[in-house]
Amino acid sequence: MGALIGFFVRLYTMVFGAIERLTNGWFLGLAARFIFAAVLLQFFWNSALTKIGGSVANIFTPTAGAYAQMLPQLMEQVSYDTSQIAFFPYGLIVLLGTWGEFILPLLVVVGLFTRFASLGMIVFIIVMTYVDITGHGADAKTIGALFDGEPYAIISDDRLLWIFLLLVPTLKGPGVISLDWLAGSYYRKREMYYD
Repeated sequence: MGALIGFFVRLYTMVFGAIERLTNGWFLGLAARFIFAAVLLQFFWNSALTKIGGSVANIFTPTAGAYAQMLPQLMEQVSYDTSQIAFFPYGLIVLLGTWGEFILPLLVVVGLFTRFASLGMIVFIIVMTYVDITGHGADAKTIGALFDGEPYAIISDDRLLWIFLLLVPTLKGPGVISLDWLAGSYYRKREMYYD
């Protein structure tokens, strides 16, 4: 019996060791970025487009809807009149949040400044979640709870998975098929040439 168990341990170690060696350094980052693109890129871009009224011409002047999405309680206090909201800090928050919703997902997908962009997206999701819960008054069913056995809660379950997905490129890097890898490859070749 001990020989049989030993055989399966060696087989297990050999098979999964080979898979780990074959995928090390390139697969996890690439897979995470691909899944992010397939599942979340359009979601964030569509959300960002609502903040500029669907027109790139408004990239420097977010709509009242952008303010209502990001600063719902403040907008309610000023009766949804954005002219009563100071640019610093509130207008700047809305402007940078809008730009971030366009730029950060794109950087994650193409793999440029990937660790920084992925970490930025994690912060963005945390802030978005806070605003949804406190500012938009999400109900308990929508918020959900960890370990509740209900994987359908939009906020706690979905966003925890989004954050985990973004932790992979934050910690492991973007993988070989990325602009970061191309830039690093160019830099390494250049350094070897001058050494």
